[in-house]
Amino acid sequence: MTDPRPVLVVTSLHDPTADVVITELHDRGIPVVRFDSGDFPATLSVDAEITSNGLQGRVRTPSRTADLTAVRALYYRRPSGFTFPHLSPQDAKFAVTQARYGVGGVLASLPGCLYVNHPHRIGDAEFKPSGLAAAVHAGFLVPPTLITSDVDTARSFVKRHDSVIYKPLHNPVYLVDGVSNVVKVAEVAVEDIDERVCGTAHLFQQRVRKTADVRVTVIGPHVFCVRIDSELLDWRTDYDRLAYSVVEPPPGIDRALRAYLDHFGLVFGAFDFAVGDDGRWWFLECNPSGQWYWLEPETGLPMLAAMADLLEGKT
Repeated sequence: MTDPRPVLVVTSLHDPTADVVITELHDRGIPVVRFDSGDFPATLSVDAEITSNGLQGRVRTPSRTADLTAVRALYYRRPSGFTFPHLSPQDAKFAVTQARYGVGGVLASLPGCLYVNHPHRIGDAEFKPSGLAAAVHAGFLVPPTLITSDVDTARSFVKRHDSVIYKPLHNPVYLVDGVSNVVKVAEVAVEDIDERVCGTAHLFQQRVRKTADVRVTVIGPHVFCVRIDSELLDWRTDYDRLAYSVVEPPPGIDRALRAYLDHFGLVFGAFDFAVGDDGRWWFLECNPSGQWYWLEPETGLPMLAAMADLLEGKT
């Protein structure tokens, strides 16, 4: 008998990765309810009641309704967030807060639901210092890293290491002459460090003398390792220069991956490693909401099937 429980997909309007996952689920006969948190309250409504039997209620879109007690899985894919542009700034701030803690709180409390990943766990894992500390504890090799707002401390760190890069701790999009930009990873020298460092927190990290990068995508029980050759400091800056090959992880990596994910309560993670000139894998970061589907056509790895299996409940 067909299982009628739906999968909720919470994402922005334009998300090619979510699109292919939803198509795969539809082909399997799995009901899907897709929405963006930005749809609330115009085209998305949530009714939830806390009863002696726990949380009960429904979520409704223009075309779908889902019983909150019967959601098999929720796929959380960087929704756009709550906005109330018709309100004054002060009223909008209040409304956003109520929606976040009300609607967001309901969606984070679904009984018996598998989260890929839970939005609260995503939030925890997106803090780079927390991720790097967890990586050390899990057994990964982690390059020496400094978080500081002190000029002298930053200069001292750069002097102690032969090559240091700067990374943003988080990378929001900002506009330059109307064009969207992000802060890029870049190598820094002592003379680059000035009083601007005092303005906020900064992350400096010893540069790994690498021969390649590796993207490791963990989807439930499955681990997919793809070597990326590019000769770029940050391979994400030019996808046209990338070459891909499937590789096996070195001993100990699988165990460390599981320890890291368990630490944050995640079932999915997109890990980035730098392969040193001695062949060792150095942990750089784990994105709990990272992109992954573009690697399947490049490598033939069955990543879409693995994600659909996870959301369907086959694994």
